[in-house]
Amino acid sequence: MATAMFFSEGTCSQYEQVLKLYPQALKLKADRRPKKPEELIKLDDWYQNELPKKIKSRGKDAHMIHEELVQTMKWKQVRGKYYPQLNYLVKVNTPRAVMAETKKAFKKLPNLEQAITALSNLKGVGTTMASALLAAADPASAPFMADECLMAIPDIEGIDYTTKEYLKFAQHICLVAERLNKESQLNKKPEAVVWSAHKVELALWTHYILSDLKPSLLSHICPLANGNSISSVVLNSNGDSLDTAGTSDESNQGVPTGRGLNGNSNKTSSGVDVAALDEDTTTSFTTDNSPPPSALLLQNDETNDSLVSADSTTKDSVGEDSNSLGGVPTFTNTTTLKRPLESDENSDAAAKKLKDNVGDK
Repeated sequence: MATAMFFSEGTCSQYEQVLKLYPQALKLKADRRPKKPEELIKLDDWYQNELPKKIKSRGKDAHMIHEELVQTMKWKQVRGKYYPQLNYLVKVNTPRAVMAETKKAFKKLPNLEQAITALSNLKGVGTTMASALLAAADPASAPFMADECLMAIPDIEGIDYTTKEYLKFAQHICLVAERLNKESQLNKKPEAVVWSAHKVELALWTHYILSDLKPSLLSHICPLANGNSISSVVLNSNGDSLDTAGTSDESNQGVPTGRGLNGNSNKTSSGVDVAALDEDTTTSFTTDNSPPPSALLLQNDETNDSLVSADSTTKDSVGEDSNSLGGVPTFTNTTTLKRPLESDENSDAAAKKLKDNVGDK
């Protein structure tokens, strides 16, 4: 089961089992780091367990301090992609600014849009970093905007680090959390997980990582966990190419030749393989009852007919068909494409007659 299918169709039981595998997925991710794999484990434990408790302990005036902001940025970069300049920008913020802006943002919750707007006043805090801060402060409504999770949601075609895209992402995650909680209530499981947006995001991230790095761990939970067919290159908000090899090393190797993003063959509705069309071909074939291309090119032994090209004066049956591939001309009336082949004698006589009529004009 690919992560996109797991996201849309996974049951409450499957989500619970996948979420329990989060520590193993994190370790697999950490082991792929060239240096200090244990650093990710320690930082993640601090972010997932200690930071939310510290924020909550501050009551109505919940906020973050400068040290926590810097540490959260470090966690985000170690777990995902590393941008050295962001570490510098975050440290430039004054302790007073960090406390004031985070307090203002957390008071806006659960309004994610207003909370992100407040956090954007801090240097180095973009939409993704803001989502990390909000997920720690309000995990019920704010998921962390991880690349792996973005790429696993079918309705999100690429990575776009904007507030609009985050709100769309959060809405998808919250709908799944609501669906899973309803399922738990119907099943009346006493020890069922109460799903928050952050827990759904963690389960989704876990499934994505395990599908790429060790799908065998998912085989008993989600059959056919054979990776995610997501293109390895997507665009960020400024149009630059963003290589996702850092987040998934095995499955995101681009679209195989002759196959589309959804895994289907690149064929038209009539079954014509786009890759098989010759570059010099100027025609395509519609899905009506016209004879196949090969029939048009075969001569008839009895009539000695052959295919002649249409010229600009006669305009023989080669026209624009709006249903053809890319507006390529199609054969719409194959019966007018043929006429009897004249003998050499008749051709010479016709040419002589034409010359006599036209003269030297």
